[in-house]
Amino acid sequence: MNGKQLKNSILQWAIQGKLVPQDPNDEPASVLLERIREEKAKLVKEKKIKKDKNESIIYRGDDNSYYEKFVATEEVKCIDEEIPFEIPEGWEWCRFSSIYKTLTDGTHSTPHYTETGVPFLSVKDMSNGSLNFNNTKFITESEHLELSKRCHPQKGDLLLSKVGTTGIPLIIDSDKEFSIFVSLALIKFTSVSVDKRFLIHLINSPLVQNQVQENTRGVGNKNWVLTAIANTLMLLPPLNEQLRITDKIDELTPIISKYSISQQRLEKLNDAIFDKLKKSILQEAIQGILVPQIEDEGTAQELLTQIRQEKQKLVKEGKLKKSALIDSVIFRGDDNKYYENDSKRILCIDDEIPFNIPDNWAWMRLGCCIKLLSGRDLDPYQYNANHQGIPYITGASNFFDGNILVNRWTENPITIAPQGALLITCKGTIGAMAFNNIGNIHIARQVMAIESYEVNLLYIRYYLQSGLNDIEKKAKSMIPGISRETVTDILFPMPPLLEQERIVYRINQLLQLIK
Repeated sequence: MNGKQLKNSILQWAIQGKLVPQDPNDEPASVLLERIREEKAKLVKEKKIKKDKNESIIYRGDDNSYYEKFVATEEVKCIDEEIPFEIPEGWEWCRFSSIYKTLTDGTHSTPHYTETGVPFLSVKDMSNGSLNFNNTKFITESEHLELSKRCHPQKGDLLLSKVGTTGIPLIIDSDKEFSIFVSLALIKFTSVSVDKRFLIHLINSPLVQNQVQENTRGVGNKNWVLTAIANTLMLLPPLNEQLRITDKIDELTPIISKYSISQQRLEKLNDAIFDKLKKSILQEAIQGILVPQIEDEGTAQELLTQIRQEKQKLVKEGKLKKSALIDSVIFRGDDNKYYENDSKRILCIDDEIPFNIPDNWAWMRLGCCIKLLSGRDLDPYQYNANHQGIPYITGASNFFDGNILVNRWTENPITIAPQGALLITCKGTIGAMAFNNIGNIHIARQVMAIESYEVNLLYIRYYLQSGLNDIEKKAKSMIPGISRETVTDILFPMPPLLEQERIVYRINQLLQLIK
């Protein structure tokens, strides 16, 4: 459970009457709601506010079901399906409109901004439960007075975000004059006491926030319209219990904050431990320490012979260029140092060898055992987003959590990576990897595709992951990028094939355990 979940749990207990004990001597919430109704009726009669055409009263019927009676029409309907949980004796269910005096929102027209004047606030100026006047826009005094005839924010009023990020409540704690944009709703209260701190907690609770999400309309810049705000299902405890609940939440808030900070630290530690354990597992795997060597499984040299035979066969069939047969050979000299014969000369590469490997393994360049396909970009008119053709993979945006996300297709593929190939990003974001489990795909120049000769491709992937930092260091230019040679020249410790398979199986086992 993270800090936000803990806070939501506490708010849920609070609004279900489970956070503090009830006191039978408290004046019931029904009396409080009736006083609010009486004051609003008086203000309507005095023509100070308009009559609420949708005013309603929620009550419990003789059949133990909940009903809502609309005052204007006397229509009654059962709302049992809306009531999410039982509340204590003395509490009442109601609509939000039953609690406040008036509900308006800011101007729907963009005002004429000035360099100085009266602050003009929108949802961006609400943060951490208070108004922020540091980066506000300004309007003239005369325009503010005109806007205030309809919507005049004052100290003690409630502001609610209703456009974009919806459902954020805030009690105005400043005497400063300001006007608001349509992204904010303004709620004014009667003189009848309702604890506004409790109201903030109630609006922040899952009960109200779930309704905010359900009733927010539109796509993109979403809108929680005034009628939906007014119709929000609320509950009201007795006033004294509201105060006790608020005091208890205030007492718990510092503890929740400390818990949240500790939880975030723990999550970071868990992530760090997972990364470190994964690196340790991969490091042991590529050094031949993770699983024991078995003599009957042959040697890497025998596997290299099979790879050369496969290449020769492909050359003979015209499926591979003859130049692919010219591989460098890495061997241990009589002086116990490593040398590389690249067909032209013999070089000592002892300083390149990062660690010792078992006797039945062999060092080689990765290019000796893989087929590497570099991608090519297509002109915009050659691809589409309507599923026509084959998938077009352009870069890191198509890689997520080891899988491929497809958002473009092409009917004009040039560089086709086959199903089963290992894809790796080589420009911008270096080293994102995923297997092509889709079928034939076209890859752009930010992506390379790796196929292997007689070598377990998942073992190659784990090896590349283990040395990703070294690969990234070789990236060049302003936009980081690695070349084909960067990949093909990687020193690769190759075990016998059966040991590769045992290593991959063990890595998968251990990674699943440490998750």
